[in-house]
Amino acid sequence: MGLSNGPCPVDTDAVIRCSGSEPQPESKEDLEELESDLPKMAQKILEYRATLQDELKATLATVLSVQRPILPGMDPGPSEERNPDSRQVESSSENSMADGEKRTTEKIVLVEDKVSANVTALQIVLKRLRECISRMEKLDSCNGIIHPAFRKIKNS
Repeated sequence: MGLSNGPCPVDTDAVIRCSGSEPQPESKEDLEELESDLPKMAQKILEYRATLQDELKATLATVLSVQRPILPGMDPGPSEERNPDSRQVESSSENSMADGEKRTTEKIVLVEDKVSANVTALQIVLKRLRECISRMEKLDSCNGIIHPAFRKIKNS
């Protein structure tokens, strides 16, 4: 798709007939003004197309990084590789901690993870519970007539 840098050749003496709602230029000056604006608009569109991808990538990366929790020892970038600088801090801090403190810290982290997982699952369970309650209320509001095809056959 190539765009020329010069103005498009337009036959200004031709009669322009259009049934659309777009206003038609009334004079040659209007046509010349529109033709002079055309290359500028084409350049703006090309620049917009060239920079749009980069802007969207940067915006998406920013939004995702804000939503991602920052964990100790993890690089805040998109990969989950450990930050090499944090290894040195971890090794010195681990040597200073007693074994009991390590276990307690691990247990606290485990409990926090379980609680956050339960909170996330609780929202889904509550939504499903509300849906089931609304379905039961709809069934209660019916006349109470059950179609014979769904009745239990009594064996005698």
